Amino acid sequence: MRHPVLTYIIAMLMLSTLGVYVQEAGLDPVTTVFFRCAIGALALALYCAWKGMLQRENMPPRAFKLAAFSGVLMVVNWVTFFEAIRRIGIAVATIVFHVQPFMVLLLGALVLRERLAANKLAWVALGFGGLALACGVRFDEPMDANYLLGIASTLTGALAYAGVTLTTKSMRGTPPHLTALVHCMTGALLLGAFSTIPSGGLTLAQWGWLGTLGLVPTAMAYVMIYGATPRMETAAIAVLTFIYPAAAVCWDYVVYGHLISGWQVAGFALIVLASLGVNLDWRFTVGKLYSR
Repeated sequence: MRHPVLTYIIAMLMLSTLGVYVQEAGLDPVTTVFFRCAIGALALALYCAWKGMLQRENMPPRAFKLAAFSGVLMVVNWVTFFEAIRRIGIAVATIVFHVQPFMVLLLGALVLRERLAANKLAWVALGFGGLALACGVRFDEPMDANYLLGIASTLTGALAYAGVTLTTKSMRGTPPHLTALVHCMTGALLLGAFSTIPSGGLTLAQWGWLGTLGLVPTAMAYVMIYGATPRMETAAIAVLTFIYPAAAVCWDYVVYGHLISGWQVAGFALIVLASLGVNLDWRFTVGKLYSR
């Protein structure tokens, strides 16, 4: 890939369409994730075979066990995130999901006993403040139970994805494309028996949405992301990652007419700022902000 930054941007734009495919497919989250995994696994298997990655040394037994375990977490992430999209819409679900970098830090501190620096703890606190605004928290009226379930589903998905991040960090030397393949295979195996096909079968349109879901914001996006990130600076990745939620907000408005409030926009801005502060290790001194 000659232009990794452009490749990464295109991949983020692909991911931003995810919610539209989920909504238009019109199936329950478990069935939708099953088809995403099955079609994505087939496409990724063909790609890995073409690139000569399907070799034992690329996925030793320990790495395979970690990949399968993280695959279970990834399936939980996808199912709960798709459920959240059904309940609270694409924009809010996608914005709230992006608190997961803060969960990675907190899980690392609690489970792996990693040291959590004071500056990062401050950014995490700011990020969760942004989360409250992005969720649309209001103190003058109660929140709808369905909406609260949607927020809870999103946070569950974010927590599961944080577990995926921590697990895959220890898989050194394993091509990430193979890890993604194992994730999709795990999802297809776990969810196949629990998928529900409508009595009249799937329409041609549904097959089109599901097929594109498995190919575009899954297999193709992963191939492009994993091909681009090793050649990119951390700062560029941290900034460009937020093309995904920003574009998802636009898709939700253009396709479904859903417009988030000014407070939710402010919450999103705080989450972006805090995430950049964490990823770029921004530190404060008196009257000055700098990056280490």
